[in-house]
Amino acid sequence: MKPEILYEDNHLLVVNKRAGDLVQADAAGGTSRTGDYLVLEDDIKSFIRRRDNKPGDVFLGVVHRIDRPVSGVVLFAKTSKALVRLNEMIRDGQIDKTYWVVTEALLPSETGTLTHHIVRDGKTNRSRAHASPQKDSKEARLEYKMLAGSKNYYLYEVKLLTGRHHQIRAQFSKEGAPIKGDLKYGAKRSNENGGISLHSRRIALTHPVKKEPLEVIAPVPEGDNLWRFFQTSQSDSPRSR
Repeated sequence: MKPEILYEDNHLLVVNKRAGDLVQADAAGGTSRTGDYLVLEDDIKSFIRRRDNKPGDVFLGVVHRIDRPVSGVVLFAKTSKALVRLNEMIRDGQIDKTYWVVTEALLPSETGTLTHHIVRDGKTNRSRAHASPQKDSKEARLEYKMLAGSKNYYLYEVKLLTGRHHQIRAQFSKEGAPIKGDLKYGAKRSNENGGISLHSRRIALTHPVKKEPLEVIAPVPEGDNLWRFFQTSQSDSPRSR
């Protein structure tokens, strides 16, 4: 399957991940295909090998990952030089990532900052957000802004200030606004495709080799009427221009 490539040059490749695809095979092994879903790292390597007629191995570095049920922007490095520099930029907070979130309820205010203390449970692959520090907890912070609303759902833009396991999912759930489709964190019902309504919308950085500004925006998932409604509402809004 041809990946949805949003940007590519000699050093970088940015794709729009489908909900359900894995970015990278998990520790249990995994395969390149699980039903109709893919391991992106393997699939992109195969695609480049065929497209460019490469006889040997294809280098592809995983810079960051997003959860399996999440859609949107994923950045890969095509050279070792780019990978080293991108890893440094991730560590130093120099890559700006913005998410769109559809929730089942309203947050207390239209804009604000959420701060919690997250404890990860490896056995259940779940994180819990607490109002105060706990044993083995890590501080989690994000900024949010409400963009639009419908009869039953609300669209928020989120900027992560820290990068914790399931951070947006856990923090929004703690505030009584679970993400649409996210049964693990309190949603009322699942989405048809088994994904959740959390979309990695935008990534912005200084190109690690060219040293030029780079911004990539991922279209929302196709075939989802609610996502299309919210994206259209932003295209028509003066705030998005």
